[in-house]
Amino acid sequence: MARTLALPVVVALLLLAAVVAIEERGYRRAADSADAVTRALAAQDLVQELQNERGLAAGLLGGNDGFRAELGPARQRVDQRRGRADTPALGALGGVRTAIDNSTITRSDAFTFYTGRIAELNRLDTGLDGATDGELRRGVSTLRALSDAKEAVAQERAFLNGVFSAGGFRSGEFLQFVTMRSAKDTALATFTRYATSGQRASADYVFGTGAGRVAAYFEGVALASGDGRELQVNPQSWWSALTTVLDDLLRLEQHVGSVIQARARLLRDQAARRMGGLGAIVLLFLAGAIWLAVAASRSIARPLRRLAEQADRLAAQDLPDAVRRVAAGDEDVESPSVRPPPDATAEVQSVAGALDRVQATAYALAAEQAQLRRGTTASLADLGRRHQNLLRRQLGLITRLEREETDPGGLADLFELDHLATRMRRNAESLLVLVGATGPRPWSEPVPVEDVIRAAVSEVEEYRRVSLRRVDECRLTGGAATSVAHLLAELIENGLAFSAPECDLEIQGRRVGPQYLIAVVDQGIGMTDADLAEANRRLRGEADFLIAPARYLGHYVVGRIARDLGAEVVLTPSPVTGVTARVALPGVLIAAEPELPPPPPLTPPPLSPSPLTPPPLVTVEYLPAPGPALPHQRAASPDETNSGRTANGLPRRPPRAPRVARLHPVPSPSPSSETLQSAPGDVRSRLDAFRGGVARGAEQ
Repeated sequence: MARTLALPVVVALLLLAAVVAIEERGYRRAADSADAVTRALAAQDLVQELQNERGLAAGLLGGNDGFRAELGPARQRVDQRRGRADTPALGALGGVRTAIDNSTITRSDAFTFYTGRIAELNRLDTGLDGATDGELRRGVSTLRALSDAKEAVAQERAFLNGVFSAGGFRSGEFLQFVTMRSAKDTALATFTRYATSGQRASADYVFGTGAGRVAAYFEGVALASGDGRELQVNPQSWWSALTTVLDDLLRLEQHVGSVIQARARLLRDQAARRMGGLGAIVLLFLAGAIWLAVAASRSIARPLRRLAEQADRLAAQDLPDAVRRVAAGDEDVESPSVRPPPDATAEVQSVAGALDRVQATAYALAAEQAQLRRGTTASLADLGRRHQNLLRRQLGLITRLEREETDPGGLADLFELDHLATRMRRNAESLLVLVGATGPRPWSEPVPVEDVIRAAVSEVEEYRRVSLRRVDECRLTGGAATSVAHLLAELIENGLAFSAPECDLEIQGRRVGPQYLIAVVDQGIGMTDADLAEANRRLRGEADFLIAPARYLGHYVVGRIARDLGAEVVLTPSPVTGVTARVALPGVLIAAEPELPPPPPLTPPPLSPSPLTPPPLVTVEYLPAPGPALPHQRAASPDETNSGRTANGLPRRPPRAPRVARLHPVPSPSPSSETLQSAPGDVRSRLDAFRGGVARGAEQ
């Protein structure tokens, strides 16, 4: 719609802009004409005063010293008008005035100087010649002709003032006088041609007054003295009469100028009104075009907007909710539909129908994918449980074989097979964790965090490369112990896989407020910032393991377990090289410490034995390391506890364990009191012992 209306709107605006520009030029001309008339009248005021000064100077230089008193005020009036007119044409006026006062300049030269300056002021370009209005041009011509006539009268006044003061014409002066009179008559004839009837009547009135008739009489006397006779005329009378005539001409000139100004202002106002009207038309046109465009677009945009909102709601809420219900097993889910707005046009209804078909196809595909995903998840869960059951039976069989094996080499192989099966069982549990079927096996009693970490270490292949650093004492709840061990095992195995064979992996544990922080630090190849960000996103559970590469499944397992535990797992760069996995366990996973039993009552020390009494027997008892067995570790059966022989009747060798020395007299232990326990570090201790024994046997 906007593109459709753009071309005619632009064309109309260009035409209107051209018209407005023409009117704007007319407005500027009218305004300039008014200003030019103002400047011309100001220049005529200055010319009037210069004409007075010229006439007084001519009379003074002609020998009539009575004009000296009037010359000073005349000069002051010139200076005042000069400042208002702001013209540079009178730069040498000061020097001429000094020469006049000192009588060092002739009357002819002074007259020529003033006349030249006045001519320059009359020739100032006011820009009125380019006026386009006929009436304005006629007024300008009238004003210029009147100014020329007034200048001719002023020249005649000044020139004859000098002649009358000198007592007659000198050589060539009569011709000058006749030329001035002829210029006056020409200017008056031009004025009569352009002036209005009222202006001509005003001019006739000026020249018909008493002062005008006196001036005409003196002109006749001057014309009759062309033969060089001596003139006995009072110059002051001539000056006064013609000054009155010039003042009346000045007022007439100002009247003509005011008429021109009024016409220029009228033209300016008319141009302003036309511009305002055109501007209003432009605004109305634009407003109408905008209203039409908006009305036309709303008829389409409103239904489309409602349709878009419906489609957005369908895509963001309705369709995902329906797909989730289908994925959850709800068979009665209806496909959401797209309905066109009531006021929609046929085109919008067609778009709505197309969107409805698109969303129906999308829903069908999404529902099919959800059912396929549900079936895939169920299949993976069933496969994981089968695998777990088989591994449980396999571990039971390996345990029975370990009990019956007496050969150290065979027993060492069985231990390796036991370790491998334990890792396979963790993979099966990881599969169940990914599909959300079940979590790791729970445990009923609280477990020390050090045992949990050792259990995690025992489930990785390169457990010998794992070093436990400082681990603060803490007990985890039984329901979280195996899950935390599974989580740590995945992180430890990942760190070992991406570290060099000669590099160890360190584990530290700290109690930080209500939380417990475990750090798994490797010195491997490390990760880039982008890879770390992506890995942390997987650990936060923000991705789907079904569409991810298989090498990242460990991250998804850790993320699922951490989400179930309410823990936080973050990968950060290690201090030197490699990656550090930080596991923050919340306070709800930490079990309260058991209360200590009260101290035994104090008893007096026994009497010192006599020299004849033998000292008590001091023995050293080697006990298995204390601590509960985790669910994935196997405890000894009752037959194993109460019997010192295998099922084949061979003597049973007890497993090696950390030795705890007790300095006290002990009775001979009975076979029935022996118990076999599998502590978290028992597997590794036994493997190390058997490997060492095999190595020593080979050396001997």
